[in-house]
Amino acid sequence: MFSQDKYLKALNFAAVAHKEQKTPKGLPYITHITCVAMEVIHACEESKMELELADKAISCALLHDVIEDTEFTYDDIFNEFGLEVAEGVDALTKDKNLETKQLQMQDSIEKLLGQPYEVQMVKLADRITNLTPPPESWDAQKIFNYHKEAKFIMSCLKNSNAYLSKRLESKINEYRVYIK
Repeated sequence: MFSQDKYLKALNFAAVAHKEQKTPKGLPYITHITCVAMEVIHACEESKMELELADKAISCALLHDVIEDTEFTYDDIFNEFGLEVAEGVDALTKDKNLETKQLQMQDSIEKLLGQPYEVQMVKLADRITNLTPPPESWDAQKIFNYHKEAKFIMSCLKNSNAYLSKRLESKINEYRVYIK
């Protein structure tokens, strides 16, 4: 299983970090975070993952957007959760200093490929959670690119967790209905 105490520590940290942030659908951002964690928890159970690895995966899932989207830093995560979780969250963080989203994604995948499977699988869970009906503001090209990006993530990280790979493949296929 996993440690409920570690889960609550990471969840509370993420809730404070993301404060009043909202999802594109107007929900508190913590709903996205907990959905990603739910995917990871289920995958850990399905994979019968060792407790220590599951705890790292779940902590990284709960914290995966903290560095990228809040005022909190790598050092904050390191001080609260240790080196492995901080390195995992850092690998899950896009470098917004890179000029294009494509370069940001390539860099992110390269960093993730240097991480253990329990960190890589968070990226699969994140994309599973995000492959919902696209916001109305997205044009056809943005929807197409998002679908293409999901396939790229899948092709690079599919070996990290068989259960999540199957879930993501299914979500990618379902998302095709939005491509015009």
